[in-house]
Amino acid sequence: MSAHQYDEGHTVAGWTGCAVAVIGTTVLGLGVVMVSAAVLAAGLVLVLASVLVTWALHLTGWGKPPGVRPREEWGMRVRDSFARDGHPGCLGCRLAGRGRVRRTAVESVPGPGAGSVVVTGEPGPVEAEAAAR
Repeated sequence: MSAHQYDEGHTVAGWTGCAVAVIGTTVLGLGVVMVSAAVLAAGLVLVLASVLVTWALHLTGWGKPPGVRPREEWGMRVRDSFARDGHPGCLGCRLAGRGRVRRTAVESVPGPGAGSVVVTGEPGPVEAEAAAR
């Protein structure tokens, strides 16, 4: 057995989002049985809330990116230390504006075309990881 394995979904964000979604779908089912638009609407609100709760917990470090992680990062009580900078390839992080290149300066330099522009800056974590490969 290798030291690194997949640890998909064993997070506070994953379990909390799943629990709220189960409650939401249960309420939706009750709305169908009761033929009640108000109960259906409440169920839909809970399902939407499950997505937002999971996303918020992921961004605060209680969710982890997919993929291989060392065994010491498997526990549910272990927060993800890379969440603040964003996870490479993570749609949730990109929607929150994380993991992008941080532009710090724009300067005009003479070049082959008139008014050539060079953008300098510190690469974000996605670009830094890509450069390391």
